Parts: sequence; C-alpha cells; structure tokens
Amino acid sequence: MEPIRIVLAEDHSLMREGTRHILEQYPDLKVVGEAGDGQQALELIKRLQPDLLISDIRMPLLSGIEVVRQMKEYSPNTKALMLTAYDDDDYILALMEAGASGYLLKTAKASELVEAVRSVHLGETVIHPVVAVKVARLWAQQHRVAGEQQPPEQLSAREREVLQLAAKGLRNKAIADQLNISVRTVEGHFSSIFTKLLVSSRVEAVLYALSHSAVTIEEEERT
Repeated sequence: MEPIRIVLAEDHSLMREGTRHILEQYPDLKVVGEAGDGQQALELIKRLQPDLLISDIRMPLLSGIEVVRQMKEYSPNTKALMLTAYDDDDYILALMEAGASGYLLKTAKASELVEAVRSVHLGETVIHPVVAVKVARLWAQQHRVAGEQQPPEQLSAREREVLQLAAKGLRNKAIADQLNISVRTVEGHFSSIFTKLLVSSRVEAVLYALSHSAVTIEEEERT
C-alpha cells in the first residue's frame, strides 16, 4: 500500500520540523513537501498533488483558509487537516465552508496527530472536542442571525448516541465498537443525521448538535 503523501505548511520552523519528525516515524506516512508560508504551500500542492495538507491557519502571504479554498481548484483530491491554537476558533467556520476536513489543536499528542491524519485520509472529519465546543457557540450565533429554523425531524436515541461519541472525537470504528454495532450501521446513522439536521458533513452535524444542546461535552466545557 502506498504511504499517505503529505505537505506540511507551518511558518514556525521548529513546529514544522517537530511535526515532520513525528510523521516520519510511521511507514504509512510520507512528507513530500514543506512550506513556510501559504503561497509556497499552494505551489507545492499544485506540483505534488499530495493526499493531505497539514497546515497552520495563520501564515504569511496566504492564510490556511485561502490555501484550502484555492487548492480545491488545483488539487481537488487533496484533503486538509488544520492545526489551530485556542485563539483561532473564529476561523474554523470559514475553514469548514472552505472544505477543510480536520481541526486539531497544536497541543495534541503525537498519537492524536497520526490518528487524525489517517482518519482524514480515509474520508472522515476530525474536530477536536475543545474546538467543537467553542465553535458551536459561534455556529449558534451565526445561524440565529440567519433566522435558522429547527429541523422538521428529531434525532432518535441511537442517533444522539452516535453524535455524542462523535462530538467526543471518536471515529466511526470506535463508535461502532462502543455501541456494539457495525461500521456500516454507524455510516447509516450519520446519513440519517445529515438528512434530519439539514447538514452535509460530520463537523456540521456535531456543531449543530452542540449548539442546540442535543449533545454535550462536559469534560471540555469545564476546562
């Protein structure tokens, strides 16, 4: 099996080198390019067509948001995993709309980063619970201003369980194991959830559920 080809974009050399060192420990991950600013990242993506971009949000020349927006034109199969600091919460909604697939705190453990890379590559969306709680508040404010209506259908008890676990950061396989159901069944629940909540992604579903108190993340809210 071919390794996951990754471009790293981070303007702080020490952070970039540390991230590369972590990824290089795993044979299924391969860093094929590094960028110190957004413009360089976009050029690398155009040329290398990587499987995944790991990017900071705030960078010189082009922000991570602009890189994600523009790369969809040049390399539509490249997925984006963003590394964020606590004060970057207000950028997450814009990144979601731009098409990013993951949001991870820079304080994450090495194992969490590697798991997130693999999950995003498989087509899943990763959002750190701490980020999810904070962004849910912004999501709620934005949609109240827009005059959002409640969805016509209510979630079932099982769908709430699935969303609760997703909000805590569990991937489909872990959710399936926790609930003693198949991964295919989990995927079916998400499909139903998307339809009922009138959303199109896992991140939107989690944010909607958090902002409407359909699920909670008590541990993160107390920190």
